[in-house]
Amino acid sequence: MEAVAVAAREEPGRNGGHGGDAPIDHAYLARFTLGNTSLEHEVLELFADHAPTYLLRLMAATTDRAWYEAAHTLKGSARAVGARQVGALAEEAERLKGFSDPEARAASIDALSAALGDARQYIADLVSAA
Repeated sequence: MEAVAVAAREEPGRNGGHGGDAPIDHAYLARFTLGNTSLEHEVLELFADHAPTYLLRLMAATTDRAWYEAAHTLKGSARAVGARQVGALAEEAERLKGFSDPEARAASIDALSAALGDARQYIADLVSAA
Protein backbone atom coordinates (compact mmCIF):
# COMPACT_ATOMS: atom_id res chain seq x y z
CA MET A 1 0.00 0.00 0.00
CA GLU A 2 2.86 2.38 0.78
CA ALA A 3 4.21 1.81 -2.73
CA VAL A 4 0.92 3.13 -4.11
CA ALA A 5 1.15 6.21 -1.91
CA VAL A 6 4.73 6.92 -2.94
CA ALA A 7 3.96 6.35 -6.61
CA ALA A 8 0.97 8.68 -6.45
CA ARG A 9 3.08 11.43 -4.90
CA GLU A 10 5.93 11.02 -7.34
CA GLU A 11 4.14 10.32 -10.61
CA PRO A 12 4.74 13.27 -12.96
CA GLY A 13 1.59 15.24 -13.68
CA ARG A 14 -0.48 13.62 -10.94
CA ASN A 15 -0.07 16.49 -8.53
CA GLY A 16 -0.28 19.25 -11.12
CA GLY A 17 2.76 21.04 -9.75
CA HIS A 18 1.34 21.02 -6.23
CA GLY A 19 3.86 18.56 -4.83
CA GLY A 20 2.57 16.91 -1.67
CA ASP A 21 -0.04 19.67 -1.25
CA ALA A 22 -2.23 18.68 -4.19
CA PRO A 23 -5.93 19.37 -3.65
CA ILE A 24 -6.61 15.66 -4.21
CA ASP A 25 -4.94 12.87 -2.27
CA HIS A 26 -4.30 10.41 -5.09
CA ALA A 27 -3.08 7.64 -2.81
CA TYR A 28 -6.35 7.78 -0.90
CA LEU A 29 -8.43 7.83 -4.08
CA ALA A 30 -6.40 5.01 -5.68
CA ARG A 31 -7.26 2.68 -2.80
CA PHE A 32 -10.94 2.92 -3.66
CA THR A 33 -10.55 2.79 -7.42
CA LEU A 34 -7.94 0.02 -7.31
CA GLY A 35 -5.62 2.30 -9.25
CA ASN A 36 -8.04 2.55 -12.18
CA THR A 37 -7.20 6.01 -13.55
CA SER A 38 -10.30 6.12 -15.72
CA LEU A 39 -12.51 5.50 -12.69
CA GLU A 40 -10.56 8.08 -10.68
CA HIS A 41 -11.23 10.68 -13.36
CA GLU A 42 -14.92 9.77 -13.51
CA VAL A 43 -15.31 10.08 -9.74
CA LEU A 44 -13.36 13.34 -9.65
CA GLU A 45 -15.44 14.81 -12.46
CA LEU A 46 -18.64 13.89 -10.62
CA PHE A 47 -17.32 15.63 -7.52
CA ALA A 48 -16.27 18.70 -9.51
CA ASP A 49 -19.70 18.88 -11.15
CA HIS A 50 -21.80 18.39 -8.01
CA ALA A 51 -19.82 20.03 -5.20
CA PRO A 52 -20.72 23.60 -6.23
CA THR A 53 -24.37 22.72 -5.64
CA TYR A 54 -23.59 21.93 -2.01
CA LEU A 55 -21.70 25.18 -1.64
CA LEU A 56 -24.69 27.07 -3.06
CA ARG A 57 -26.95 25.27 -0.57
CA LEU A 58 -24.61 26.35 2.21
CA MET A 59 -24.75 29.94 1.00
CA ALA A 60 -28.56 29.83 0.82
CA ALA A 61 -29.05 28.16 4.22
CA THR A 62 -31.52 29.99 6.42
CA THR A 63 -31.62 27.47 9.27
CA ASP A 64 -28.98 25.69 11.29
CA ARG A 65 -30.23 22.37 9.93
CA ALA A 66 -29.93 23.46 6.30
CA TRP A 67 -26.43 24.82 6.99
CA TYR A 68 -25.35 21.62 8.72
CA GLU A 69 -26.78 19.35 6.01
CA ALA A 70 -25.08 21.28 3.20
CA ALA A 71 -21.74 21.34 5.05
CA HIS A 72 -22.05 17.67 5.96
CA THR A 73 -22.84 16.63 2.38
CA LEU A 74 -19.91 18.65 1.04
CA LYS A 75 -17.63 17.14 3.69
CA GLY A 76 -18.60 13.60 2.76
CA SER A 77 -18.28 14.19 -0.96
CA ALA A 78 -14.89 15.81 -0.57
CA ARG A 79 -13.52 13.12 1.69
CA ALA A 80 -14.78 10.38 -0.63
CA VAL A 81 -12.51 11.63 -3.42
CA GLY A 82 -9.57 12.66 -1.25
CA ALA A 83 -10.19 16.42 -1.39
CA ARG A 84 -8.82 16.82 2.11
CA GLN A 85 -8.74 20.62 2.36
CA VAL A 86 -12.33 20.95 1.17
CA GLY A 87 -13.36 18.19 3.58
CA ALA A 88 -11.60 19.81 6.52
CA LEU A 89 -13.13 23.21 5.81
CA ALA A 90 -16.59 21.66 5.42
CA GLU A 91 -16.13 19.94 8.78
CA GLU A 92 -15.31 23.30 10.35
CA ALA A 93 -18.42 24.76 8.72
CA GLU A 94 -20.53 21.96 10.22
CA ARG A 95 -19.56 23.17 13.68
CA LEU A 96 -20.83 26.71 13.15
CA LYS A 97 -24.08 26.84 15.07
CA GLY A 98 -26.58 29.64 15.08
CA PHE A 99 -26.71 32.66 12.89
CA SER A 100 -25.34 34.93 15.61
CA ASP A 101 -21.94 35.09 13.89
CA PRO A 102 -22.55 35.90 10.22
CA GLU A 103 -18.90 36.89 9.81
CA ALA A 104 -17.76 33.39 10.75
CA ARG A 105 -20.18 31.86 8.25
CA ALA A 106 -19.09 34.28 5.53
CA ALA A 107 -15.43 33.46 6.22
CA SER A 108 -16.25 29.76 6.10
CA ILE A 109 -18.00 30.15 2.75
CA ASP A 110 -15.09 32.18 1.37
CA ALA A 111 -12.55 29.56 2.47
CA LEU A 112 -14.65 26.71 1.10
CA SER A 113 -15.20 28.54 -2.17
CA ALA A 114 -11.47 29.09 -2.63
CA ALA A 115 -10.54 25.51 -1.73
CA LEU A 116 -13.28 24.09 -3.94
CA GLY A 117 -12.17 26.34 -6.79
CA ASP A 118 -8.61 25.05 -6.42
CA ALA A 119 -9.80 21.44 -6.33
CA ARG A 120 -12.04 21.87 -9.38
CA GLN A 121 -9.26 23.53 -11.38
CA TYR A 122 -6.86 20.81 -10.36
CA ILE A 123 -9.34 18.14 -11.45
CA ALA A 124 -9.95 19.90 -14.78
CA ASP A 125 -6.19 20.12 -15.42
CA LEU A 126 -5.69 16.49 -14.42
CA VAL A 127 -8.47 15.18 -16.65
CA SER A 128 -7.49 17.32 -19.63
CA ALA A 129 -3.88 16.12 -19.36
CA ALA A 130 -5.00 12.48 -19.59
